[in-house]
Amino acid sequence: MDQIDIDAIQGTSSVEGAIGLLQESITLNEKIRDALSFATEAHIGQFRKSGEPYIIHPILVASIVAKITEDESMVMAALLHDVVEDTPVTIEEVKTRYGDDVAHLVGGLTKIDSLRDENLVSSASDEKLIVSALSFRKMLLASIEDVRVLVVKLCDRLHNMLTLEALPPHKQERIAEETLVVYAPVAHRLGISFVKNLLEDLSFKYVFPHEEQAIEKYLSENYHAIELKLNAFQQEVTKLILQNGFMQKDFQIKSRVKHHYSIYLKLQRKGIGIDEILDLLAVRIMVKNPVDCYKILGLVHLHFQPLSSRFKDYIAIAKENGYQTIHTTIFHHSSILEVQVRTFEMNRTAELGVAAHWKYKSGGNSINLDWLNNLQYQDESAEDFYEMIKNDLYSEDITVFSPKGKPFTLPRGAVALDFAYAIHSEIGDSAEYCLINKERGSLLSELQNGDIVNIQTAEEKITRCSWLDAVKTTRAKSNIRANCNQRIRAIDSKSGLLIVVGILDLKVSRLKEWCHDNGSIDNRARIARDIDYLKEIINSYLHDIQARGRFTRFLTSHRFKLKEYHFGSLEIFSNQTISDVVFDYCCHPKTGDEIVAFKQDSKAHVHHKMCKHAAKMMEDENQMLFVRWRKERIFNYHMIVSMHNAKGALAGFLTYLAKLNIEINSIELGKEKEEHIRYCELEFQSPEGDLNRLRAKIEQKIKVIQFFRTDDAYRSN
Repeated sequence: MDQIDIDAIQGTSSVEGAIGLLQESITLNEKIRDALSFATEAHIGQFRKSGEPYIIHPILVASIVAKITEDESMVMAALLHDVVEDTPVTIEEVKTRYGDDVAHLVGGLTKIDSLRDENLVSSASDEKLIVSALSFRKMLLASIEDVRVLVVKLCDRLHNMLTLEALPPHKQERIAEETLVVYAPVAHRLGISFVKNLLEDLSFKYVFPHEEQAIEKYLSENYHAIELKLNAFQQEVTKLILQNGFMQKDFQIKSRVKHHYSIYLKLQRKGIGIDEILDLLAVRIMVKNPVDCYKILGLVHLHFQPLSSRFKDYIAIAKENGYQTIHTTIFHHSSILEVQVRTFEMNRTAELGVAAHWKYKSGGNSINLDWLNNLQYQDESAEDFYEMIKNDLYSEDITVFSPKGKPFTLPRGAVALDFAYAIHSEIGDSAEYCLINKERGSLLSELQNGDIVNIQTAEEKITRCSWLDAVKTTRAKSNIRANCNQRIRAIDSKSGLLIVVGILDLKVSRLKEWCHDNGSIDNRARIARDIDYLKEIINSYLHDIQARGRFTRFLTSHRFKLKEYHFGSLEIFSNQTISDVVFDYCCHPKTGDEIVAFKQDSKAHVHHKMCKHAAKMMEDENQMLFVRWRKERIFNYHMIVSMHNAKGALAGFLTYLAKLNIEINSIELGKEKEEHIRYCELEFQSPEGDLNRLRAKIEQKIKVIQFFRTDDAYRSN
């Protein structure tokens, strides 16, 4: 993929400059020149909020599209994407002049605008955007037949975000929120990672400006140190690879710092500081074929100490969106770096996702159309290497010393924080940084035999939940785990109280008073985790009030009976109506994470327990709900079916899937067409784990072309 020059796009304010950028991205043949001329004439007299001629926008969107794909129809559609919406030009004129394919794309882009108007609350409304934005996103993924439309729309939104400064602050925040909730996740679903990252970071500075500034300040202040670490490791790895039979032309190494919004999400989910993020720095090694990926992995692991718990092989088992890369995390001197290994072809798919098929579909570099199917590569030497990794990497011992010369025996690979806990648990809990041989270092610095280590402590305990996998000793692990559990219990105690308050419609002070008088809640934290205990507390309070003869008739009603609601893999218990679950964009909890839920209107807003916004809402005593993950496992599937090209065929099929308790994540219709047949490609979730049994049920309704579990590459069918 050619690099998109973001600064050049932002700095372009003339039509001539915009056309120049388009020419750098794609050859302007007769068709594209005609579309450019037609769009320029249609938008004549129209200007953006910045005062610039409107035509600059579609030209720059087309230049971004052209950087992603050489699909001529998509570039022309980008040039024409607003003519039907904003000018007297009709879709019939576009079809007559440029053909069915371009008209089909322009029509799809126009449809997105109408969907947005139908689903999104007005910018003048005080209603929270996220609820309607989630509905819009769902409609977008389900109703757009051609995925190319979404790619052009993402480029359109990217340019809008790059020029957002021209709008007033309230509109900036509104559009940025919409981008975080709708468009960045769509880019992720399509696997276009560089667009996703840009959209997230551009939105981040408008939605959470203070947090963005804090991260930017940290990275700026530590810029030179970060550059030195990345350059030193890159040079060392390059030398290592060249010494082991690779030629310079056979590989390429790039380095990166985790992008801003991704850093922020990690801080929210883990409740940690920025210097505690283990994958803040990363190096990507690209080679020619999958076998070389495993050879490079072997070299890296044999020369640098790996954190075996942070090793992931997405080549053998690809992610659902086709992403394939080996991830490992290693110690390098006093630093921890993530190392990614992939082929050049995998890199294109990782950066461009579905768009990789159009850009590289010709010539000798064709992409397998079944790109979501997981590669099942196995190699004897790689298997031998895996067996070695599974064994105890830290069987040898090292001896390090306190400043007074007291020896401590630790397993090889131990870090300074292991040493701190070896001295005393209180030292480990409050450790802030260390001096190794009188030089300041990170608590995650790997210790060498004979090191003299001095631990510097803070006044208060520092909880580091994300460091559990980085330490080596049982003592350090058990203390970190205990501290994290203690923090979770404190959060559960607060949320347990607020859950009861919401059910009984009480003031917090009144419930606290009752708790004190009765001693009925010895373990408030249990309320947030045990639904039977919650019911027991509710009944205990009601019986106590009834025994006093107060509000007897009022309390004998069924208004306090809890109803169970199921939303996907979540369960909500409430005595009030809950219509939907909303995952807010401030923390994005993943399946299995520790979570809390707040009631806003009839919606349950779910947050990670470590989210500081959730903590603030608890401090403000917002009403909470009992929430938990359902015990049944949810399985992910990919399927392609053929259906008759008839009115209502898709609706009937989707209704049938709903009866099978299937939840659709994405759907694409009409990727391939025959005269009477259309192909439909779906990603969905189901509690049914037996692939063959589920396929048999679906085939009662429709012909299945391809069907496999995306969470299990070795059961594909």
